[in-house]
Amino acid sequence: MDRIFSGVQPTGNLHLGNYLGAIRNWVRLQDDYECLFCIVDMHAITVWQDPVGLAANTREVAAGLIAAGIDPGRNILFNQSQVTAHAELAWIFNCVARMGWLNRMTQFKEKAGKHRENASVGLFAYPNLMAADILAYKATHVPVGEDQKQHLELTRDIAQKFNNDFGVDFFPVVEPLIFGTATRVMSLRDGSAKMSKSDPSDNSRINMTDDADMIARKIRRAKTDPEPVPDGTEATGSRATRPEAFNLLEIFAALAERSVADVQAEYGGLQFSAFKEALTELAVGVLGPMGAEMKRLVDDPAHVDAVLSDGGARARALAEPVLKEVYDLVGFLRD
Repeated sequence: MDRIFSGVQPTGNLHLGNYLGAIRNWVRLQDDYECLFCIVDMHAITVWQDPVGLAANTREVAAGLIAAGIDPGRNILFNQSQVTAHAELAWIFNCVARMGWLNRMTQFKEKAGKHRENASVGLFAYPNLMAADILAYKATHVPVGEDQKQHLELTRDIAQKFNNDFGVDFFPVVEPLIFGTATRVMSLRDGSAKMSKSDPSDNSRINMTDDADMIARKIRRAKTDPEPVPDGTEATGSRATRPEAFNLLEIFAALAERSVADVQAEYGGLQFSAFKEALTELAVGVLGPMGAEMKRLVDDPAHVDAVLSDGGARARALAEPVLKEVYDLVGFLRD
């Protein structure tokens, strides 16, 4: 069976965009792949993190994944720092990857901004650690979004260069797994901006832990325009001209697992007040049980820690033989 590695940052505050954009698809992968789901706490500290907050966010993200349907019995769910092979292999890849490759990484430029000289070395070398995350398990596929495609290409380059440098066919050339059904969910306050946990307004997003009343309030306050729900005809606008209207249509379609055209055929021409009521009912039905289970798990940190510990042990069992072979190939001596 092909092996998938998926990583998520422990930044807390999981929201509807995280669920529809990635987590829901990860749940579906369990039937067809051997899966490792990793909470990448080592990546998180490329920018400063409050230690107490980092630990709490790691548990919260683990709880969210389990509540959404990730089965830690069928898969390996763990936090990255439990497996030292990630850091050890990353150092070797630091010596395989070229500075020119990393200099081309657009995400570093975006995150460092005008303060490039003050950015951590870890932020610059982040893609090498990402390559180690994947290749420590000889994963064959990685689910990626648009913002990670470049990093996966670098992983492929590192794997090929390592194989060429040492004259072996050791690391697989990892394939991207791109979902046609992944949904790009936009802010409830600005249909042209991605829904984000960093937005200062909590009303811009629906959190996975929001209760029914909170979900209803946020949808009711979601920005729209004075026109009725678009019915699919040119006269009623497009995403470019009515971004907030189409954002709500797309959220409904994604939650209902229907096409936007199908939703428009049913609701097109209605006032948004009526459509928002239908959307609220749907969102509460999908997210309500998930949020309740997530809160239950967050309130039981010992259980979450036990799940992550078990996953870490199983991940180490996979990674350590790979790392031993790498050490032998490189020429390192160790017991």
